[in-house]
Amino acid sequence: MTHIIIFGAGGQLGRELSLLFPEAYKVYHKDKSGTTHDIDNAEFIRDIMALHKPDIVINAAALANVDLCEKNNALAYQTNGKSVGTIAKYSRMYNSLLVHVSTDYVFDGKTGNYDENAIPNPINYYGTSKLIGDIYALGYENSIIVRTSGVFGHTNNFPKFVLKNLSEGKEINAIKGFYSPIHARFLAMAISHLIKKDFRGIVNIAGDRISRFDLAKRIAQIFGLNSDLIHESEPPSNMIAKRPFDSSLNIRMASALLGIDFHSTQKNIELMTKE
Repeated sequence: MTHIIIFGAGGQLGRELSLLFPEAYKVYHKDKSGTTHDIDNAEFIRDIMALHKPDIVINAAALANVDLCEKNNALAYQTNGKSVGTIAKYSRMYNSLLVHVSTDYVFDGKTGNYDENAIPNPINYYGTSKLIGDIYALGYENSIIVRTSGVFGHTNNFPKFVLKNLSEGKEINAIKGFYSPIHARFLAMAISHLIKKDFRGIVNIAGDRISRFDLAKRIAQIFGLNSDLIHESEPPSNMIAKRPFDSSLNIRMASALLGIDFHSTQKNIELMTKE
């Protein structure tokens, strides 16, 4: 039997991974009893790894609030950076395959269509802290870094915001810019396929490149809602952290490697009807 640990099992991606790997030991920020599990605690990670001696470790845990990361660099560094180093350390000790989930925000957004060889240049501290985590993970040779973009699913996110507000007849503003949104279920499915491959290093797993405005229009079309309520806007002035304008990812490598369609905008949006 393969022993798996999922860090961040309560998040959008972690929840879907938990459904795909029901036998995995799942680490939640707060479990059903209300107990908080802090991945910032190196001793906690050490003890969990020693107890389970996993064959595979999937790190889907992150502090993903971009503005909070900008306000609290120390917390972002600890959660997104240093804790990955601890997970990598004990993955090496037990010869575990480490799958670390990264982000498109390690790039500055000036060009878009970033492939696996693109040089990171984050413009906010969220991206910086995640890049630090990537570097820690890459220091362990038995690791995979999955860079992704705009993950959405059962919790608050832009596609959910669009669907909710259009369903209520409310106008919405879609901030100008491009990315590669993917439903957490397709991302989890792609990761499950990736684990079976003899691959190590960085790979982009994300959706097709699209603007937030066009994504909102597609959601309106698929759900039969009024697209006239959608407007494109500049970033609000009260945003604390800068966002990359075009953080879209080139997914040719993953498409060829996995041989499955995880990236179709249409299919990703349609998954929202099944939630």
